[in-house]
Amino acid sequence: MIFDNILGLLSVDMGIDLGTANTLVCVEGEGIVLNEPSVVAVRKGTNRVLDGAIGLAAKEMLGKTPGNIVAIRPLKDGVIADFDVTQSMLSYFIRKVQKRTYLYKPRVVIAVPSGITAVEKRAVVNSAERAGARRVYLIEEPIAAGMGLGLGIMEPVGSMVVDVGGGTTEVAVISLGGIVTSESIRIAGDEIDDAIIQYLKRTYNLMVGEQTAEKIKIEIGSAYPLEEETVMAVKGRDLMAGLPRKVEITSEEIREALREPIGSIIEAIKMTLERTSPELAADLVDMGLTMAGGGALLRGLDKVIAQETGLPVAIDSDPLTAVARGTGVFLENLDRYSRAIESEEDEG
Repeated sequence: MIFDNILGLLSVDMGIDLGTANTLVCVEGEGIVLNEPSVVAVRKGTNRVLDGAIGLAAKEMLGKTPGNIVAIRPLKDGVIADFDVTQSMLSYFIRKVQKRTYLYKPRVVIAVPSGITAVEKRAVVNSAERAGARRVYLIEEPIAAGMGLGLGIMEPVGSMVVDVGGGTTEVAVISLGGIVTSESIRIAGDEIDDAIIQYLKRTYNLMVGEQTAEKIKIEIGSAYPLEEETVMAVKGRDLMAGLPRKVEITSEEIREALREPIGSIIEAIKMTLERTSPELAADLVDMGLTMAGGGALLRGLDKVIAQETGLPVAIDSDPLTAVARGTGVFLENLDRYSRAIESEEDEG
């Protein structure tokens, strides 16, 4: 480890939140240096990535590409769905962060969902190694989120984290640096967007794309009644006539459309609480739970969770970057937190 730390001075070591929707990179001493969509444009029928068509540039192509080009997300539900494309994406982001050539490859800390399998973990490690990492460490997302949120997760006190990402929702009670009980479900931001798409199909015979659904969610989506309900004009393709059409939808309608995925998230929280020991449950009565991830920004989600659980609910000031910040904290303290992470040797 000492020799590895010396090599670390000659490289740009980084923490990565490899998310279904966005990839964030944190560098020691610099904070978040990259935040781009986890989207790659490839030639149809191949894994050949178009020059520069990764991240922001590729997301702008979603749903707008000609027949010979496909804009894809190489991660699905928090895990790698396309190994080669994920490797290309990681290589691009690592090179972009390094900016100049260093003598040694970087050490990389990557946050992964707590519910993924050993095979899925190995795929992440292999992708990062082939993308240019010297050594790879995997951290469970709730642990990384807890560190990024500044919770005292190394103390003998219960802390509860709810991380609603793009592909997964991670719920965990943490104490003494480890996860005591947790629930990882593959229902999160993407499923919320899909619920909007399905509602518009069913109710208005209107087909909209992923980016439009995300825009609806951000502008008028909510989990709890708003003080002032709003209306939004939505444009898409009429499924009956096949022609472009515009409809007006209300925030009440979208809230109803989101009832099922939000219900699943609340159920995961309740299941985790039911498995929590009495002593840790007593801690949570006062400390409550803290939310992270982009999904935490959905209006009123904290109010619904507080209402359903009876616990205080706090949302970080920058929930989208909490996991990435946590990987940075682990990177700075690899010796101290070595028991809470898994290196590729442990996986073997």
